[in-house]
Amino acid sequence: MYAKRAKEIFNEEIRELEKLKNNIDFTFNQVVEVLYRCQGKVVMMGIGKTGIIAHKMAASFASTGTPSIFVNAAEAVHGDLGMLNANDVAILVSNSGSTNEILNIIDPLHRLGCTIVAMTGNMDSPLAQRADFSLSIHVDTEACPLGLAPTTSTTATLLMGDALMVCLMEMRKFKAENFALYHPGGALGRKLLGRVQNVMATDVPRVAIDTIFREVVCEMSEKHLGITMVYDQLPNGQCVGIITDGDVRRAIQKYNDVHITAESIMTPSYKHITKDALLTDALAIMDTYNITTLAVTENEKTAEIIGIISIHHIIDFQS
Repeated sequence: MYAKRAKEIFNEEIRELEKLKNNIDFTFNQVVEVLYRCQGKVVMMGIGKTGIIAHKMAASFASTGTPSIFVNAAEAVHGDLGMLNANDVAILVSNSGSTNEILNIIDPLHRLGCTIVAMTGNMDSPLAQRADFSLSIHVDTEACPLGLAPTTSTTATLLMGDALMVCLMEMRKFKAENFALYHPGGALGRKLLGRVQNVMATDVPRVAIDTIFREVVCEMSEKHLGITMVYDQLPNGQCVGIITDGDVRRAIQKYNDVHITAESIMTPSYKHITKDALLTDALAIMDTYNITTLAVTENEKTAEIIGIISIHHIIDFQS
């Protein structure tokens, strides 16, 4: 019984959100541009249930590259307006658009020189009329059977905030490594801030250019990394190439002579990364070049191979 009712509630809210989506207009574009060009911070302001949503929006903006804070509208007129200046954009959230605590801060915000964006369910309200820009979060009905408790309207507000946030992320070309800077703790920080040296294999497979095919395969099999680096001489030569599992398979198809050497089947160029690089950087290189393994160097100034990192190392580390 309750599961059926839950599905009905989902459907009710989805229908309202579809209508809201279809009513998004050019004003949304203008607001995104204003937020993107903001020289200060984005200040979310609300009270009650919408205040809670505004608080979440501020946290989401701040963690994705748009400096943002939340100020409770009731506290704003008692000194918290001092957190704002003329470079800031204030987003005032009120479903009715006539909340006294919200209306009371509009004139002070104008005097401070802030740009005001309204998010309201009533585009004829005092808030919508007095703001610089107004975004509609109007819904016809709440999922609440009494039509009183904020349900669908708060979902709509949250979704509008998410839409703004994602658009700003895309405009800023916000990447995983940027995200990592703001999320250093917990499992997420471990996933995004792990470094190559934390997971790389240090027992590097090595063969010389004159190593015969059978010994190449043995070295690769023994080290279980699916590759071996090729040197002009061992033990202290220069690395001149790489042999991968793919190179071995192609050599078997191409050559009948089991006495071919590493030099005959190696790939002269190979991709590498420094030990201090983020795992996200390693993944980006692998994705760009459609490879699964990178050689690891001490730093950018040395070509000495000190380790190997594979996509499996990264997956194991992040799981």
